[in-house]
Amino acid sequence: MSPLDRIANVSILKQHEVDKLYKVESRPAPSASDQFCFLVRPRIRTMRYIADIVNADKMSGRSRKYKIIFSPQKFYACEMVLEEEGVFGGEWSRGAGPFPSPPRGLAHGSSNAAESQLDPSTGIPVLAGRERGQEPQFPSAWLLPAGRCAHAAVSVPLLCLLGGGRLLPRSPVGRPRLSAPLTPVCRAGVILGVFLLRVGQLSPFPIPNADVTCDEWSFYLLPLDEDIISMELPEFFRDYFLEGDHRWINSVARALQLLNSLYGPFGKAYGIGRCAKMSYELWRDLEEESEGDGQGRKPEIGNIFLMDRDTDYVTALCSQVVYEGLVDDTFRIKCGSVDFGPDVTSSDKSIKVLLNAQDKVFSQIRNEHFSSVFGFLSQKSRNLQAQYDRRRGMDIKQMKNFVSQELKGLKQEHRLLSLHIGACESIMKKKTKQDFQEMIKAEHSLLEGVDVRESTSFIEEHIDRQVSPIESLRLMCLLSITENGLIPKDYRSLKTQYLQSYGPEHLLTFHNLKHVGLLTEQAAGETLTAVESKVSKLVTDRAAGKITDAFNSLARKSNFRAISKKLGLIPRVDGEYDLKMPRDMAYVFSGAYVPLSCKIIEQVLERRGWLGLEEVVRLLNGNEFSVSDSAVEDNPAWESQRVILAVFLGGCTFSEIAALRFLGKERGCKFIFLTTAITNSARMMEAMIEAKA
Repeated sequence: MSPLDRIANVSILKQHEVDKLYKVESRPAPSASDQFCFLVRPRIRTMRYIADIVNADKMSGRSRKYKIIFSPQKFYACEMVLEEEGVFGGEWSRGAGPFPSPPRGLAHGSSNAAESQLDPSTGIPVLAGRERGQEPQFPSAWLLPAGRCAHAAVSVPLLCLLGGGRLLPRSPVGRPRLSAPLTPVCRAGVILGVFLLRVGQLSPFPIPNADVTCDEWSFYLLPLDEDIISMELPEFFRDYFLEGDHRWINSVARALQLLNSLYGPFGKAYGIGRCAKMSYELWRDLEEESEGDGQGRKPEIGNIFLMDRDTDYVTALCSQVVYEGLVDDTFRIKCGSVDFGPDVTSSDKSIKVLLNAQDKVFSQIRNEHFSSVFGFLSQKSRNLQAQYDRRRGMDIKQMKNFVSQELKGLKQEHRLLSLHIGACESIMKKKTKQDFQEMIKAEHSLLEGVDVRESTSFIEEHIDRQVSPIESLRLMCLLSITENGLIPKDYRSLKTQYLQSYGPEHLLTFHNLKHVGLLTEQAAGETLTAVESKVSKLVTDRAAGKITDAFNSLARKSNFRAISKKLGLIPRVDGEYDLKMPRDMAYVFSGAYVPLSCKIIEQVLERRGWLGLEEVVRLLNGNEFSVSDSAVEDNPAWESQRVILAVFLGGCTFSEIAALRFLGKERGCKFIFLTTAITNSARMMEAMIEAKA
């Protein structure tokens, strides 16, 4: 499922006379439509693709109209590329409205030309009654004179830009509303998220220099569940952390501004990471410019915590063992939905299932450790059967009530129960084939810092057997981060084996991983170079090599190890960890490890700041901040103080969500999650790969 499906699926689009929907690929879209409309991310390569389509039409002598809607925002660089390609620009194509200005004398929504006038200096329409010098009010859409235009009113939120309306979301979990009603517009076609829809003819009037017009759709927040909001920017991780592209920081700041305007001021803001700090500062600047739309409102969110993904790579790299995380790792949850194939449905068809709190079965097992799920589903099945069996002793009146009030709900619950049992069985089969237990054991050894050599051998065997290029990379990255980099000999050996197994094109992948700090090589005796240089003058080369290796072992002091010790990330449990009745957040990793990101949030909220965590902050490379709103803090009795907005920049895993939900229950507070996208180890590795394995 794509973000488009959560707002306006294909059936809704067809009801509004959208003819076809295409995904933009490397070849021109096969369509005879007179108008194309693109909803795209603001990317240079996409602009070149669109320009190729427009220029190909020009070469063939075909006349079309092209509408480009950028989401979540428009960038000047994209317009420049279109201008360079000769498909964008001209006096009318730069108008503020979604369609170019009409020829003179053409009225706005009427045949009466007196209702609107064109400013002679700009060519921009100004409604009657407006004084010169004031900001012009733009109509919701340009219409042909009455009777000269096809009907085709566009009313779904996604297509509102075709009518010029602006989106004003009511709340992150509600449907957006329009600031102005949509006026019937000529039939149009749209490409969404690099998708193309085509419809009928736009206008019988040729409009000079207006083949391509641009607009933006400020779509920042997509509610996936009652407590999860996603910006659906999976590219954020690669763009920012690998390529150093800051384009999405403005989108994050505007998303925070939107939440602030809807739910009032946040009582206290905490954060760690360079991106988190920049996003917060830009958000505050936007608030000052807008004079605080949310000021004066009773706050509904007490605290906000912003965190960069590179603050905690370890948690994202670990295998997930809570049910929702395993479903994501195995089937890939997209926009809160999952496709269960024939192996789950026990039929020849796949079923798309929305996974959220409305699924009564899923809501009860989503945060549970996988070992507890089968027992719950078994008990649920017996309870369901008992409810069905009640009908045997019913009279006619009772049976009628049962059928009208309970039977439909029981059937729905039975269907969902069957799907989740099938999903569990499928997960078990796939994980058994992948030696999942051995992999978990190796991961736990790396986290605890014991039997590292055995874990390295397991990774080498994993590579040699060519089990999975993604899994092999993940394990190598986990080894590197927990050991603060690989010793040169191990780095070269693992890299050579990987390239021999999966291809030399992954040389670029290793470069990317090194650049973001996921897979690094230790510098030879970095902290003791001076001592080594003196010793090497006094001994033979062979002896110097042995001494260097000894110094390397002493210098290999892992930041992760130090942080883990400071925060107690590895629980010390006498006997076996009780996964059915967990006592801390470590249950999301079978009791072996408390997620670093969640532990930081817990400690900062508990201390109401970073006081006492100076050493941890130093090891995490700083960029922490803590800012309070005195007006909100003076009212500790407000219910909002128990609501925390956790913002993950670069992605958030379902394991982290489950851990913070557990913490919320323990502390009597509620966490709401805002993330650039849901992520996991596979998505992180795929973002680093240049050539698909």
